[in-house]
Amino acid sequence: MKLLTHFPAWSLGLLLLGQGLAACSPDQTGEATGGNAQGSAEQIVLAIGGESEEGYDPTLGWGRYGSPLFQSTLLRRDENLELVNDLATDYSVSEDRKTWTVSIRQDAVFSDGEPLTAEDVAYTFSQAAESGGLTDMTGLEAAVATDDYTVELRLKEPQSTFVNRLVTLGIVPQHAHGPDYARNPIGSGPYQMVQWDEGQQLIVEASPNYYGDPPEIQRLVFLFVEEDAAFAAAKSGQAQVASVPQSLAVQNIDGMELYDVTSVDNRGLMFPYATTGQTTADGDPIGNNVTADPAIRQAVNYAIDRQALVEGVLEGYGSPAYGPVSGLAWEEPSAEIEDAQPEKAEQILAEGGWADQDGNGVLEKDGMAAEFTILYPADDSIRQALALSSAEMLKPVGIQASVEGKSWDQIEPLMHSNVVVFGWGSHDQTELYNLYHSEAAQGDFYNAGYYANQAIDRTLDLAMGAPSEAEAIAFWQAAQWDGQQGVTAKGDAAWAWLVNLDHTYFVSECLDIGDPQIEPHGHGWPITANIAAWQWICD
Repeated sequence: MKLLTHFPAWSLGLLLLGQGLAACSPDQTGEATGGNAQGSAEQIVLAIGGESEEGYDPTLGWGRYGSPLFQSTLLRRDENLELVNDLATDYSVSEDRKTWTVSIRQDAVFSDGEPLTAEDVAYTFSQAAESGGLTDMTGLEAAVATDDYTVELRLKEPQSTFVNRLVTLGIVPQHAHGPDYARNPIGSGPYQMVQWDEGQQLIVEASPNYYGDPPEIQRLVFLFVEEDAAFAAAKSGQAQVASVPQSLAVQNIDGMELYDVTSVDNRGLMFPYATTGQTTADGDPIGNNVTADPAIRQAVNYAIDRQALVEGVLEGYGSPAYGPVSGLAWEEPSAEIEDAQPEKAEQILAEGGWADQDGNGVLEKDGMAAEFTILYPADDSIRQALALSSAEMLKPVGIQASVEGKSWDQIEPLMHSNVVVFGWGSHDQTELYNLYHSEAAQGDFYNAGYYANQAIDRTLDLAMGAPSEAEAIAFWQAAQWDGQQGVTAKGDAAWAWLVNLDHTYFVSECLDIGDPQIEPHGHGWPITANIAAWQWICD
């Protein structure tokens, strides 16, 4: 074991890759369980991270940031993020907007050969609500199958974002959903699990029972290695799809094409909004008297040069972020500010009563220095660079930010009283609600800064209760900035959003992956949203 500590990470990754490919190569019984390491329609290797430590159970949250792969969903979003049918053939919403009636196709079969019926749909939604997992089902009153192929999803109150549950919640079989399901999933999706060596690889193959057009790629090997090892695997020709950090995307790999995919995967500085003096139910401190001052929060927003962060930290593979929903239909464009305005930041601070009274370069107000700590997860180099760069950009305007890397276990009790570099980004508008609604401040990651504004709460409630996703957009936008108030920089500046990451992948020139969506936060496998349509185009 000591010898391995001297291997670079990419060497260990390739070692695991070699073991993985050997494990799925033809055995002496003649059963072909593998394919060409260089890729073919028979098998490709993907080094794109995304291993789910909790397993692959949608009722516990699997699939909420991308295709559930093994399971089908009632609806899905196409490359333009428009809603299209998957298992559903039609759906309607009652006049009081509390009952969603969904008709499902009659030819769907699970990978074990059993038919998929409305009972399975009702069971899945009910189980997701009961489990208290990461899929938000708090609004569901009941799920009832009214016949073999019709289900009613009854809500406690109208919820415009409920359509996203139809998009992300993969349907599980009632007859086979038990304690071991997460590690042995059965579903009606395009692929079925063959083998999972936790921490190393996952092998899946096309499901012969899939109701859609059969996938052309017969077998997928997901390799679970760090990004530098993924790059090495791509460079050696052993992986046909590799997710790489922006710092490696600037390089070239023979025989591979770089996919620079736009995402809403953002990074930003979350501010403690309240003053000190409160604690969470677990006793963790809430509030920070410096960041509770709106002049500080707005000044940080104006002082930071986001484009410089894109160029310097992301190597140009990204874009400035001014809110959590950049590029989506419910973004409010007028919430954007002119980037990198240190003079305006200084003006805001001066008008807010902040001044350098002792000449040490740090502003003060009422005996309090303009100082705070920025926390970031220590194993994330991008967040580290964003934190350090932001701190440097704040010094000239008189704000002193110290930067500390910690584990998430260490950050959690501190995140309600310190600035934290967080990352979010979803196709589900519920995330906007959870980041800013005062009721979401429950001592967890959502609304960790305990932001609270009754007017914004009312606007978010109107968005949530709107008749449809389209009709809710005006309210989501108004919550960001309505010309007078909002959560973004021109208003309460509850965050200083920094950048949206582009997701960068090297993909074999022999593999046609179609047109990727604007991708959500990088958990799971967002690039696989259309994987059933991928094609191998070389002989």
